[in-house]
Amino acid sequence: MRQQLYLDENIDSTIALLYQQHAQTLITYLRLHLPLREDAEDILVDIFVAAIENQALSSLEPGQQRQWLWRVAHNKVADYYRLVARRRHTVTLEEVTDSLLDDDELAPEWLAERSEEYARLQMHVQGLPEIQQKVLHLRFVNGLRCADIARMVGKREGNVRMILSRTLNFLRTIYERH
Repeated sequence: MRQQLYLDENIDSTIALLYQQHAQTLITYLRLHLPLREDAEDILVDIFVAAIENQALSSLEPGQQRQWLWRVAHNKVADYYRLVARRRHTVTLEEVTDSLLDDDELAPEWLAERSEEYARLQMHVQGLPEIQQKVLHLRFVNGLRCADIARMVGKREGNVRMILSRTLNFLRTIYERH
């Protein structure tokens, strides 16, 4: 029993050391080859679960352990894309073209009009006082709550809400006129 416990501790320390040495470069590799960060993190976990399950890994030389980890990473990425390919629904070019032509929001005229509206809105926003621009940016670009914005700009939360409300009403009025 003591010998088994010693072996388990040895395996655990080997995997922990491997994780410390290689996890960062493996996650970088996975992020380069996978579309989502979450998928890369899941596959990194799968790699080290496979390492834990491989009892012979601790008996390999450090270079061989690294090669084993990278081979598993490569294979897991390949497996991911095989799975995605099986799930992917193929569509003919004609079907895509028909659906694009049916969607008015993708028509060139609509896109050009939308682009002009964005440019006009940006021009009006740039004409606002600095505090209003900052509050808009923090709220809609950074996604902060009014309480957080208030701390950042040194105002009370109620004042930030009033600035935000008045600014949006002003922009809405200008937008409706044009």
